[in-house]
Amino acid sequence: MKHSARIVGLIPARLSATRLPNKPLIDIDGASMVEHVWRRARAAACLSTVAVATPDPEIAHVVTNFGGKSIMTQHAHRSGTDRVAEAANTLGLDADDIVVNIQGDEPQLQPAAIEAVVELLLADSTLPMASLMCPCPPVDIENPACVKVVCAVNGNALYFSRVRLPFPRTEIQIPVMQHVGMYAYRASFLQIVAALSPTPLEQTESLEQLRVLEHGYRIRMARIETAPIGVDTPEDLERVRQAMRDDG
Repeated sequence: MKHSARIVGLIPARLSATRLPNKPLIDIDGASMVEHVWRRARAAACLSTVAVATPDPEIAHVVTNFGGKSIMTQHAHRSGTDRVAEAANTLGLDADDIVVNIQGDEPQLQPAAIEAVVELLLADSTLPMASLMCPCPPVDIENPACVKVVCAVNGNALYFSRVRLPFPRTEIQIPVMQHVGMYAYRASFLQIVAALSPTPLEQTESLEQLRVLEHGYRIRMARIETAPIGVDTPEDLERVRQAMRDDG
């Protein structure tokens, strides 16, 4: 589909992760985690620019050394969304340009996932925001660390939760869908999201995307088949290392 919007991918990354310190710089098969994510994102044909948004000079130095682009941000951000919003401002994007917020801890990111979420915004000029979902593995249906989503018939998210959605009260078989934490925004709407006040459901579930729904905005969901492994713990890191060795 032809379009005039600039489409940029921004990867928020910081050293001060609590569960896995210095996570973006951890070596995986000879390259830092942030380099793996950057290279996967660069392979998405729809992105004109890919940059790492970081408050840490150590990360910026590593990114420069592998040939990437970094954007320095403030330390005092409450979320990756706020960091991406600051970086988008630095780039001077137009209101209708598209920003993809790419998780910095998913080194097996699939470029096709980026293209799927961007395509939703390209297909509907009125849509402010989009994200991804995939079938939830049976082992994670009751896992609160695996976020679930249910959608309207038009694909807009109705609700996100850490509990099973929907509850199987009848024998009608509706698949449980897992939310995959990648977001695409109109550049103007990203600034709106960053300025929204926290909301009760967001704080109850500890899910930032609920803030968007509670304030009455739409998030349309694209379906992919599998979610990349997010690295939050040493066990996750070993799973990713093994998976990448197996892909070999």
